[in-house]
Amino acid sequence: MLENTNIDWAHMSDAAIVEQLGRYIRQIRLQQNTSQAQLANKAGLNRWTIIKIENGEPVTLMSLIQILRALNSLYVLNTFQVSEEISPLAYAKLKKQQRQRASGKSSPKPNKEDLGW
Repeated sequence: MLENTNIDWAHMSDAAIVEQLGRYIRQIRLQQNTSQAQLANKAGLNRWTIIKIENGEPVTLMSLIQILRALNSLYVLNTFQVSEEISPLAYAKLKKQQRQRASGKSSPKPNKEDLGW
């Protein structure tokens, strides 16, 4: 049975979001045929932490990261990747500062006596 993949996170309570995270973790753990104890051991946590998150109770962000790492699911954090983008206004200013053409002035001639040392 397919679940609704279009979750409206903005309209969910914090508790409902934690429950959804717990369901996700349980689903991935079961797909990998891993027990709660095995996951806890691999994540460096105690089993109670795994039970808590799977039952929709809050855990620390550090514990969540450890669990996701143990499940090889850190890819879910890709949404948080920050890319350096330049705003259109900043880009326009940058383009304006670039030289558009040569000034026509000659550059200073090198001194024949200066050997560049």
